[in-house]
Amino acid sequence: MIDFKNATEIDIPQIQKIAAETWPIAYGKILSAAQIEYMLDLFYSAAALKKSMETQNYIFALHDDTTVGFSAIEHLFNSTPTTRIHKLYILPEMQGLRVGKKFIEYITQIALEKSSAKLSLNVNKYNSALHFYEKIGFTTVKEEIVDIGKNYIMDDFVMEKEI
Repeated sequence: MIDFKNATEIDIPQIQKIAAETWPIAYGKILSAAQIEYMLDLFYSAAALKKSMETQNYIFALHDDTTVGFSAIEHLFNSTPTTRIHKLYILPEMQGLRVGKKFIEYITQIALEKSSAKLSLNVNKYNSALHFYEKIGFTTVKEEIVDIGKNYIMDDFVMEKEI
């Protein structure tokens, strides 16, 4: 059984642990180890997470009371009726067990309660998760290259799903 609960600043170490376990697998064939390390520090330092928690709702996925993933979402993204999924990571051993699909269903429910008309996210163009998002109804609306410093970029597709 998959359950969900909100995460708070006290949960930052758990978020960092999941990110550290999932990123090398999700991005190890796409990005250099140096870029992964840089991005983990950029996005998952305690200070960065505290700052993002000011505008984003962090949610844990739990399987039998064990945390197996997390997401960060933002309602009214860019002042539109859109819920933005900034982060969605599931522990590798739980992938393929429908946790991601259930997470999207849960996020959709929350988004509808907040009067969103669609979900939006970025996914690396070469990330295997791209196929997961397409399978559950997301479509690519544009490409986006974001300079994140130190001569690194994020080369993404922006995807959306009407809800």
